Amino acid sequence: MNIAVMAHDNKKELMVQFCIAYCGILSEHAICATATTGRMVAEATGLPVSLYLTASQGGSQQIKSRIAYNEIDLVLFFRDPAREDDDKEVMDILRACDQHSIPVASNVATAEVLIQGLRRGDFGWRDIVNPKI
Repeated sequence: MNIAVMAHDNKKELMVQFCIAYCGILSEHAICATATTGRMVAEATGLPVSLYLTASQGGSQQIKSRIAYNEIDLVLFFRDPAREDDDKEVMDILRACDQHSIPVASNVATAEVLIQGLRRGDFGWRDIVNPKI
């Protein structure tokens, strides 16, 4: 599966810790991320991470377009709910995930549930709902 990883600035360290904790599961999948988050995750875990631009330079739009082309199977976007200036960025990603039936977690609690489901193989339906062509 292709997993996109994103995090607002004050959630990046939480994302790194999450990826360290679930490195074994994540290592079985392809990871992509916006630049800063991806570098931090790669350095901390040793996982190969395909890097896109930073979110401010268009990395969110790059991931959103991969979602639209059915090239992303799972999104982990640790967002800061206190930020009011990112509503469009966050809503664009969430909307794209909803439009294309992509599981998305916006916090660590939901991310844990999705990662455990990934470990169990619960996402086989992705191949039925959105077959890779």
